[in-house]
Amino acid sequence: MSIEVVSAIALAGAKTNPPRRILVVDDDSEVRLLSVNALVDAGYDVDSTKDGAAGWEALQVKDYDLVITDNHMPRLTGMEMIAKLRSAHMSVPVILATRTFPANIVAHNPWLKPDASLPRPCSKDDLVAAVKKILR
Repeated sequence: MSIEVVSAIALAGAKTNPPRRILVVDDDSEVRLLSVNALVDAGYDVDSTKDGAAGWEALQVKDYDLVITDNHMPRLTGMEMIAKLRSAHMSVPVILATRTFPANIVAHNPWLKPDASLPRPCSKDDLVAAVKKILR
C-alpha cells in the first residue's frame, strides 16, 4: 500500500536547527492546504495526508514532532488514530482540530485526550500559536 504524503519544507530558519516536523491529517483538501501553508510560513517542515488511515501509514514511515488531525474523516477518524498512537506507545503530541470536540469519548476514555484542541474554523494565527505552545 502506498502512502500519499505531500511534503513541504520550510527553508527559512533551517540554517541553525532543522525545522520541527508536523503531520497534518485532514480530508478537506482546502483546510489541509491552508494549514500546511500557514505552518510552512511559520518555519515548520510539514507533511499532509488526506485521511486518518493515510496519516497512520505516514506515522509508520517517519518521525514527527506533532500531529494535527481532524476527527471526522473516512477510513480512520482522528480519535481512532489517537487510540492507535496511544496503543503503540508513540509519544507524538496531537492537536485535534475539529468542529465538534468528542467530549463523550474523552470522558469515557481519558487516555485518548489530545494534547490540545482547536475549534474549526480557526485562524492561521490560532493554529500557529497552538503549535508553538505544544512544541516549545
